[in-house]
Amino acid sequence: MTSKYQIKDIDLAPQGENSIYLAESRMPTLVRIKQRFAQEKPLQGLTIGACLHVTRETGVLVQTLKVGGAKVVLCGSNPLSTQDDVAAALVKEGFNVYAWSGNDSEYYTCIMSVLDHDPDILIDDGADLIVIAHKEKKSILEKIIGGQEETTTGVNRLRVMQEQNALKIPVIAVNDASMKTMFDNRYGTGQGVVSAIKALNILFAGKTVVVAGYGPCSWGMATRARGLGANVIVTEVNPVRALEAVMDGYRVLPMEKAVIEADMVFTSTGCKDVVVGKHFEKMKDGTILANLGHFNIEISVKDLEEMSSKTKRIGEYVDEYTFSNGKRLYLLGEGRLANLVVLGGHPSEIMDLSFSVQALTAEYLIKTRDKLEPKVHTVPDKINEEIAKVKLETMNITIDSLTEEQEAYVKSFEIGT
Repeated sequence: MTSKYQIKDIDLAPQGENSIYLAESRMPTLVRIKQRFAQEKPLQGLTIGACLHVTRETGVLVQTLKVGGAKVVLCGSNPLSTQDDVAAALVKEGFNVYAWSGNDSEYYTCIMSVLDHDPDILIDDGADLIVIAHKEKKSILEKIIGGQEETTTGVNRLRVMQEQNALKIPVIAVNDASMKTMFDNRYGTGQGVVSAIKALNILFAGKTVVVAGYGPCSWGMATRARGLGANVIVTEVNPVRALEAVMDGYRVLPMEKAVIEADMVFTSTGCKDVVVGKHFEKMKDGTILANLGHFNIEISVKDLEEMSSKTKRIGEYVDEYTFSNGKRLYLLGEGRLANLVVLGGHPSEIMDLSFSVQALTAEYLIKTRDKLEPKVHTVPDKINEEIAKVKLETMNITIDSLTEEQEAYVKSFEIGT
């Protein structure tokens, strides 16, 4: 029988309660949804299995789902991102939590513990929960109403499953919602460059920063690095995005040439082996490496370990790799999500938007029960607009609205006459 929870230390709960309280004070949009859920109970009687970064903001999300009537079972979507005090606080509140910082060897065991609760809805970050349900727990697929995926990497994995006719449940691509990708990916991940400042207390001004890719996450990192005074070089494999980076004023080079100049290299592509041995060979002494993509496959830790003569941990999440010629390279967060490992994740104000999408998407799955095909679906525009409207209201910002005449005009076939 699956245990009720598995965490690091239940005595950390008081600290976690304060942490969740602080996050909630900065998440007014989700709080509005939480208040409505408490009255309407749209998730009554359901079990929601969630595989997410167990952070203070996640605490506010699962509380919202719970007051909406759901039983919520939670595991971590990354072995290093769990905030152990938050996990303890949630257990004190009655949640089933299977997560602790450093649970590398039991990561998949924790996911199976969530699936053992026979959830009706799966909320995922990276698609491990959904993929493992399809591989190891096929018996529950028929009862699952649907799933939700938070990341670009996860959505890509699920679309591959769809193309192979392997996806057996409807999944909503929360990552692709405008209220997620426009803000979480750009501004949340973008602020992740500060993880390097916190980890090593370094100056960006005058440094050369190489950003791999120019999707929304990398766009954010390039923007923030330049704002801090860095000279930014972008690498790309997509010609359209490469041209966009050029038009935005960045130098665009192949990775092998870019790393020669680099003081820092940031990755967030969703692809493997973006920075490998041949790149390490060309880097100068003191180069800092940080990955902000979902999996620890973008910067080859294996190559680093094989090529270096000595490894030393010099900070909580900073490893120094010394080569035989004396050159030193610094890796943040063991090559995992540096912003989560070092900083604790995106700011609460950003997760307010992403987790509002998650909450309303869970409600949407209930409303459309048995109506959605087993494929990847988009988040309805109505949900994005509702969240944006509430967020603006909480910021005391008002916008214009169309008059009746303007409404008629934009809907008319006689536009321009």
